[in-house]
Amino acid sequence: MSKSSGDVRIENPLMPAGGWGSLGEVTTILFDQRVPLKDSRLLLKQNKPDGYACVSCAWAKPANPHPFEFCESGAKATAWETTSKSIGADFFQQHTVTELEAWDDHRLEDQGRLTVPLRYDAHTDKYREIAWDTAFAEIGAALRSYEPKKVVFYSSGRASLETSYMYGLFARMYGNNNLPDSSNMCHESTSVGLQKTIGVPVGTVVLDDFEKTDCIFFFGQNVGVNSPRMLHQLQAARKRGVPIITFNPLRERGLVSFTNPQSPLEMLTGHETAISTQYHQVKPGGDTAAVMGLCKAILALDDAARNGGAQRVLDTAFLLEHTQGFEEFEAAVRACEWSDIERESGLWRTDLESAAAVYCKASAVMAIYGMGLTQHRNGVQNVTMMVNLLLLRGNIGKPGAGVCPVRGHSNVQGQRTVGITEKPELAPLDKLKEQFGFEPPREPGMNTVEACEGILANKVQAFIGLGGNFVRAVPERGLMEAAWRELPLTVQIATKLNRNHVIHGKASYILPCLGRIEIDRQAGGPQDVSVEDSTACMHGSRGMAEPAAATLLSEPAIVAGIAKATLAPNPRVDWDRWVADYSTVREAIAETYPEIFHDFNQRMWTRGGFRKPVAAANRVWKTESSKAVFTVPEELKGNPDLSGAPATLRLFTVRSDGQFNTTIYSHDDRFRGVYGSRMVLFMSRADMAKHALAQGDVVALRTAASDGVERRVAGLTIVPYDVPPGCIAGYFPELNGLIPLWHHAKESKVPAAKAIDVILERDRRPS
Repeated sequence: MSKSSGDVRIENPLMPAGGWGSLGEVTTILFDQRVPLKDSRLLLKQNKPDGYACVSCAWAKPANPHPFEFCESGAKATAWETTSKSIGADFFQQHTVTELEAWDDHRLEDQGRLTVPLRYDAHTDKYREIAWDTAFAEIGAALRSYEPKKVVFYSSGRASLETSYMYGLFARMYGNNNLPDSSNMCHESTSVGLQKTIGVPVGTVVLDDFEKTDCIFFFGQNVGVNSPRMLHQLQAARKRGVPIITFNPLRERGLVSFTNPQSPLEMLTGHETAISTQYHQVKPGGDTAAVMGLCKAILALDDAARNGGAQRVLDTAFLLEHTQGFEEFEAAVRACEWSDIERESGLWRTDLESAAAVYCKASAVMAIYGMGLTQHRNGVQNVTMMVNLLLLRGNIGKPGAGVCPVRGHSNVQGQRTVGITEKPELAPLDKLKEQFGFEPPREPGMNTVEACEGILANKVQAFIGLGGNFVRAVPERGLMEAAWRELPLTVQIATKLNRNHVIHGKASYILPCLGRIEIDRQAGGPQDVSVEDSTACMHGSRGMAEPAAATLLSEPAIVAGIAKATLAPNPRVDWDRWVADYSTVREAIAETYPEIFHDFNQRMWTRGGFRKPVAAANRVWKTESSKAVFTVPEELKGNPDLSGAPATLRLFTVRSDGQFNTTIYSHDDRFRGVYGSRMVLFMSRADMAKHALAQGDVVALRTAASDGVERRVAGLTIVPYDVPPGCIAGYFPELNGLIPLWHHAKESKVPAAKAIDVILERDRRPS
């Protein structure tokens, strides 16, 4: 049964993740993007040891890959990049920027690949073609006139290790550590939380652990949309009888069932593998309370075992040898009331006790999580609570066990590894000084939230964007877009047109670059690059498609071009040599980070990648006490700084299967049964009845904040869905305008997009 409202069609989704639906989606996007047959064969080289690394998610790349080591999302990303659609200077002669502002995200990017460098002409309100050398000279002259501390160097997660290293060095030679990146918007809570508890900022799990685990806990990560290739590991685990216990507000198709599109038998028979053996729809922001309940139930089971003379449930030997702070944590858990846990988590005590019983029977437990844990006011606390859970039974630093944060973009973790960070203490500044003969800045730089604050306060003079769609991805859209137009200079290095190009600074440049999948021909011959996956393994990536246009430059060449036009010559930094031969960049990386990247050029094509040292995986804890640290949560409340009035609903943002981050491939979401629009609001039937709403009704949302700023999004069509009571869901980035800039995670400053208290209003006006 379906009902339509305007351009929205709503159906009842029944299909599993994968299967014929996935195959159909891949076929459709290859056709829509006019990808030639010869280029569609590139998919056979995606995530292969001698091929190219996927440009979408960062999931691990196996040493022995499947024949088709790509997923629906990865195929869409490849089609999006290798499209035969392109736009040149003639396109911008036909459209003013004001006209393009009215286009939605999908339409902007769907025009195809950018092919020529462009500069905004305020007189005509159009972008006009500019010569590369002229663009570099003008940008360099402007940067030399600005105060270095007032310039921001942002990077998205797609740039290679080589480009990222060059970019970070450029920023520091220019004079600042203003190097925010997309980590600030997603997994900075991971970097902070894991570092202070187990001494590393990344996960401890590798692909082999999936074959050795006997229990998986899954928190706040939509595998079917954000990292579908992981479904192969989850399906294999389920076939071995491994329980998978999921905590997620929505019942996501990829966590319910999966039909493997690479299995002819499953495709022909329609066989589905049930993924989750328990599925707990935790209240958004209720993760700390849920994990507290699990720990409380585990302590009760340990009490019963001890009183009955049975083997202890807690790994007491591990706790004694490897941890500190257990006694304080134990006291906090015992003092916590079940009534508070149930209220804040939205789960029943019996459900949490059932999950805890499975945990206690397993000898090797893995905890997988995504932004559903990190994008909260207490996002760092959520991460440290998950570590507490694992430590109780020694589930870090042994085969089949550990913590597994699922990073989003394809090299966002790697960028941090080679120096993209606003925190000077995390960069080897003394080594850079010795290596390149300059004095690196020692003051902390701006992260994403701080960069936005600086832009709003007119304290930023220039914004350089190495990829991404910053203005669309950040919170506080109403204020940010107005302030963005006052920036003296914006520079965007990009492959496709997006919102960040039509919302621009007073002087604005678009510099089109090669994509990772394209052959990168330089003076030294075709060049390869490298990336890091979610499990901290480094991989080579070789471009294989012909470039979209002969006028494109590579990301390293663009970074070098701006750097040479901006900085005084430095005899120790030969930008031209680096661009001609990327192996020389890798030699420099290896000199800066010898522990991680020794013999980089020789090891970059290792099957399955080579892993950087992760001390906690070997039970070496690089904390102040040299032990893993239990932490006591400050509070159970998941959304402490917005209104909790009875009239509010708790909104959390989600992604569809028709998007990756801010890239919108289509307006459809087949997993949730929504077609034709992304301006929808998912609501339980009980809450619909409470608010006298029917499917297809159109409403508006207003943020429940009393800071004098009006944040409102209208034109949202109601869709009934299985959502926890008092909670609603809508799409990122369409609802980002409802997030106050100050509504971010404590310590990490990750925008709290997964819990926003809002007030619902009837509204039939377009947003």
